Amino acid sequence: MMSRASTVAGMFYPGDPGRLRQLLTELFRDYPSSGDAAGVVSPHAGYVYSGKIAAQAFAAFDDRFDGTFLIIGPSHRGFPTCISQVPWETPLGILEPDTVLGSYIDLPVDERAMSYGSENSLEVQMPFIQHRFPKSRILPVMMGNQTLSEVRRVSSIITNALEKYEKPVKIVASSDFSHYVSAEKAYRDDHYAIEALVNMDIPEFFSRIQTHHITACGYGPIGCMVEVLMTRGKTRCDLLGYTTSGESSGDYDQVVGYAALAVQ
Repeated sequence: MMSRASTVAGMFYPGDPGRLRQLLTELFRDYPSSGDAAGVVSPHAGYVYSGKIAAQAFAAFDDRFDGTFLIIGPSHRGFPTCISQVPWETPLGILEPDTVLGSYIDLPVDERAMSYGSENSLEVQMPFIQHRFPKSRILPVMMGNQTLSEVRRVSSIITNALEKYEKPVKIVASSDFSHYVSAEKAYRDDHYAIEALVNMDIPEFFSRIQTHHITACGYGPIGCMVEVLMTRGKTRCDLLGYTTSGESSGDYDQVVGYAALAVQ
């Protein structure tokens, strides 16, 4: 079987297995398992910028979880919504796909879209899963058109699949928030959008993203994650942590915002 080779190892995160394990161990050191979230929002930037926030997001899952992670990320290259059904390689080894769950999801399989142009939105999440949850499987979903109608369409497809599957699944929505604005503006705009998420109000979240021109890149995947989990009885979304790239780069004039959120 073919596999999806890592394309941003050595750029977004260490390509050397030993260095990557060491870094992930350090990132999780401050975040012991803090509960049993059903889904999280995790950033997908380089680990030097967003690694701590991503670790905080994944620490919201029970570290004994050994089911399937359904990871939803935006297509930065404009591909239509699709899934992957092959193993994914990282410097830590192979993540196996959950082909049974994939067979229930009525979306096209497009392995080319998953790696074209060094697509990072899904790949950056994989080492966190592999390190923290070594027995788990994955179901990568790449979202194309990020409209509210597409959120409802994809959410319905995923919800129907999970009802058929009946095994434990956690959902990861991959997204950064504001891009290349001042740290002050990023904090203000991002928290304005996050306020709607904390209230589990996806139409309002979309409205705030659009009316304030907030440049979050994965608001569609976030909307899908929340909508699916609401149909499964989840009623609470917590902001776990927030930072910007300025904290690492020292440049507070042009930052990217990163947030960790957990739906319980």
